[in-house]
Parts: sequence; structure tokens; C-alpha cells
Amino acid sequence: QVQLVESGGGLVQAGGSLRLSCVASGGTFSSYAVGWFRQAPGKEREFVAGISWSGGSTYYADSVKGRFTISGDNAKKMVYLQMNSLRPEDTDVYYCAAGGGIGSLLPREYDYWGQGTQVTVSS
Repeated sequence: QVQLVESGGGLVQAGGSLRLSCVASGGTFSSYAVGWFRQAPGKEREFVAGISWSGGSTYYADSVKGRFTISGDNAKKMVYLQMNSLRPEDTDVYYCAAGGGIGSLLPREYDYWGQGTQVTVSS
């Protein structure tokens, strides 16, 4: 059983940056792909970025390409999401998830979830 805890959210002005962190316990990331998702109240959870440990590949939603970077350190059981050039529309609760396969984009493809961290971008 993998437990995930996110941190690093907060309030930032448009154009600013934040780095989210996700730490795993009770297992390792090496067996899974890891993804970041986000969700606003009343909306569906949407894929943001993912990393596949088996192949070392990363993939992103079109809305964040060139602005966000996902990276990880399996030895530390950490995955990061560096978010630059933030926009008000990036305001959401951000979730870390594990368990998907390579290229997994749908929430139902992930088995483990963190509790989420709020990101608010002011205009």
C-alpha cells in the first residue's frame, strides 16, 4: 500500500512559480507511473503531467507544456512539479497519484492518491 502526501501549494501572483512535492511511503515509485492531476470545485479531475519510471519518459497536458516540469527521485521517493509562468486558470487543488501505466492520463488508471494541495494564482 502506497501513501502519498503533497506539499508546496500556496498563493502566487500570475507569472510566478511554485514547486509542488509528493512523497511516498509504504512502497516505491519504481513500480508505477506517477501523475499530477488538478481539480476545481464542480469540475472533473484533469491530468497535468506524468512520469514513467520504467522508461524515464515524461508527458504533459497541452495546457501546461513549456511551463510545468515533472521530475522525480526514486531513491527519496519524491516526485516534483515545477510550475512556472503561472496563470489564474491554473488555480486548483493539485493531486499526486501513483499506479498508472506508461502514458496514463485518466484518474481511473491510478490506484493511489494524495490528499491534495491548493494552488491559487492571483491576477
